[in-house]
Amino acid sequence: MPIRFASLSRQIQRTGQRLHLAMASRALSHEPEEGDGDAEKALRDEHHRLKDLQKQRHAQALLPRPRAARAVREAKPPKAPKAPKAAKPPKEAKASKANKPTRADKQAQKAAALEAAKKAQKKSAKT
Repeated sequence: MPIRFASLSRQIQRTGQRLHLAMASRALSHEPEEGDGDAEKALRDEHHRLKDLQKQRHAQALLPRPRAARAVREAKPPKAPKAPKAAKPPKEAKASKANKPTRADKQAQKAAALEAAKKAQKKSAKT
């Protein structure tokens, strides 16, 4: 039957305790010193088997793991170059600062308009 534990250390510890208890009970009982009892031999064999399994697992953990192969991507066909854009016609020139009337010119225009308005009123008064 396979062992279902991820770690064997707890099982090894338990079998070691049982083995120690069996050895101590044999020592305290006044049995003849013929050798190990059957229960003690079975516990010792189980303990060694678990230790061997643990060594195998540690050795297996050091081996490199198989990895999934990377998916091969197919090369995409190169994109067709874009057609060059048609040249735009030049924009009309906006009124630049050279064409703009200055503040002094505006003031002169206002003054001229006021003078013209005054003269127009005087002419209408004479008639």
